[in-house]
Amino acid sequence: MTLTKKIFICSGVCLLVGFLAGFATSSGIDSWYTTLSKPSFNPPNWIFAPVWTALYIMMGISIALVWQAATEGKDIGGSIRIFCAHLVLNGMWSIVFFGIMVPIYALAIIVILWLMISYMVIRFHRINPYASYLLIPYLMWVSFATALNYYIVVLN
Repeated sequence: MTLTKKIFICSGVCLLVGFLAGFATSSGIDSWYTTLSKPSFNPPNWIFAPVWTALYIMMGISIALVWQAATEGKDIGGSIRIFCAHLVLNGMWSIVFFGIMVPIYALAIIVILWLMISYMVIRFHRINPYASYLLIPYLMWVSFATALNYYIVVLN
């Protein structure tokens, strides 16, 4: 299979996770979320969809590059499993935060997610440095989201 096909498949899977998590987000963002006290650095709601779309596409390209490394004889099985587990956590955060509306549990999930992304950056770098670099904006955004989640817990 070509790298281009792998990129489309992987990006599609990542975008699907985001789309499904978006159902939980949409139910809480226009109602419950608006009632919360938020820190001064809380961005406007419209920014989240384009940022997450770009991040899911970069995640897809990243994991496709890792998948492509298997053709070079590299062992990638563990990296694929970690990536899949991280995607589950990524989707769970939206469900817990916006769907069942428990920010403290969401904070625990996002801290674990941050640790997993950090580990993937290191692990992917050994396989393909570009795959690792593509995860840096994601790690930065999740760092910001972790701080935002923390302050929402504190303020509410």
